[in-house]
Amino acid sequence: MQYPKPILDLISSYMKLPGIGKKTAVRMAFHTLTMKDKDIEEFSKALANLKKDLCPCSICHRINEHEVCNICSDKDRNESIICVVESDQDLMAMENTEQFFGHYHVLGGVISPMNGIGPNDINLRSLLERAKDPKVKEIILATNSTPEGEGTASFILRILQNTDIKVTRIAQGISFGSDLEFVDEMTLARALSARVEL
Repeated sequence: MQYPKPILDLISSYMKLPGIGKKTAVRMAFHTLTMKDKDIEEFSKALANLKKDLCPCSICHRINEHEVCNICSDKDRNESIICVVESDQDLMAMENTEQFFGHYHVLGGVISPMNGIGPNDINLRSLLERAKDPKVKEIILATNSTPEGEGTASFILRILQNTDIKVTRIAQGISFGSDLEFVDEMTLARALSARVEL
């Protein structure tokens, strides 16, 4: 026996979200049925307005409600350092550390030839334009530790190597609370090569 079409449509819609399989989508659809009409209206309104009310910052490409985001317009932040991240989620992870007080640049992805994504498909050109500003002294590459993230960081490093800008990479290694015996060889090798003097 099949579910009624409206429920099937909702299940199908939920399954388009990352990490949501059929069982979870079914559970979410039936939970949605139990919600009050007012809550469903607010939920659907939030979904409908999501893209309509948001735009990328004209400087760093962070998704926000204004042409220039609150980070780029904050005069108290250090304009000489730009931290390059893959996504808005990565930017928020960096912000949540409360350890970085410079500016950001959101690439909106990584170079991935296997997926047909080249340098022109992410926000690289605008990063190079920002790098021409004499105020910029350092660019921190904070792409993920994946083959695509590493490749994108290497590509940016090559482009910027003949400039006066200091290009750094966030340290990568063993996460806090990990046991060495369970850490993979690549991570352990990186942690060893990136060791610091105490």
